[in-house]
Amino acid sequence: MVSTGPGPGCYSLPPTIGFVSHDYTRFASPAYSFHQRLNNSIYLKDASPGPCYYVEPEVTRFGRIRGPSYSMLARPKPPGLPRTPGPGTYSPERVPPPSQQRPPSFSLGARTKYRPVDHVPAPNSYTLPTLLGPRIPSKPSSPCFTISGRNDKGSYSEDLSRTPGPGRYSTTDPNVYLCRLPAFSMLGRLRKPSGAFPTPGPGTHSPEKVIAHWKRSPSYSLGIRHSEYLMPLIADAPEW
Repeated sequence: MVSTGPGPGCYSLPPTIGFVSHDYTRFASPAYSFHQRLNNSIYLKDASPGPCYYVEPEVTRFGRIRGPSYSMLARPKPPGLPRTPGPGTYSPERVPPPSQQRPPSFSLGARTKYRPVDHVPAPNSYTLPTLLGPRIPSKPSSPCFTISGRNDKGSYSEDLSRTPGPGRYSTTDPNVYLCRLPAFSMLGRLRKPSGAFPTPGPGTHSPEKVIAHWKRSPSYSLGIRHSEYLMPLIADAPEW
């Protein structure tokens, strides 16, 4: 007889360790699993109040419940002097009697300021187009003509001979072929003489100190000492 089934080595018993595929015929002990390490920022972040956090008794889950409370402000500054006018400010004599009729009176206010954003030009800023010439789009114009300049070539006034005209010649000076006329020249203006002359005045002289007309003994003066080696000046040399 031939066996067609699997051999004994093909069968395997379920494990008795762990929780997955545990043998249900055996008693399983409590099993625990290890989770991966959490991020350290979770432990560093404090999302809950600590022991120092104090919750006021008036704060409930329905909101803040408390009685009326009052606060004291600072002392206000004393009011200054009143700004009301005195009795002498009024002028009852200027008020007309209310029972009398009087014409209406008006007052002139100050001139209002121009708007800074108003850039509309004034009436005198506009200029009307001229009525002379053909360049008027809204007005009919008469026929107009222009006169061009005279051509130098091809016209009746063309100078074919290229000779100078009478106005090209210059006149000769008559002094060239006639007796020369007297000529004069004008010098520049002389300087005005100043009032301060270097000559002495009459009060500068002292006639009482002049003694040239007195009789006196001859007097001599000593000149400078000359060198012994200096050659004397001979005015008239003898002729040999």
